[in-house]
Amino acid sequence: HVQLVESGGGLVQPGGSLRLSCAASGSLFGIHLMGWSRQGLGKERELVAMISLDGTTTFADSVKGRFTISRDNGKNTAFLQMNSLKPEDTAVYYCGVGYYKDSRPVDWGQGTQVIVSS
Repeated sequence: HVQLVESGGGLVQPGGSLRLSCAASGSLFGIHLMGWSRQGLGKERELVAMISLDGTTTFADSVKGRFTISRDNGKNTAFLQMNSLKPEDTAVYYCGVGYYKDSRPVDWGQGTQVIVSS
């Protein structure tokens, strides 16, 4: 069983930046995907970014050009750098992992709140 702990959320003004971190521990065998999803109040959950073991990245159209994702395989961590934040980016952000043959993350952490407001 994998444990995922997110950190780095908070309150930021529109146009600002935040960097989220995700630390994975426990049963890490077979993990090849790490990713981030988000859910705003009254909105459906959205997968915003993924990164595979070889560094291939995927982004939702809503964040392309503003968010980047990276990972440190040696430390079992993933990061989401969020720039040019907008009020509509306000959400709880969740870190997730996917295993071999998964096309998207399937196990998720508890989330960290991001609020973009002036």
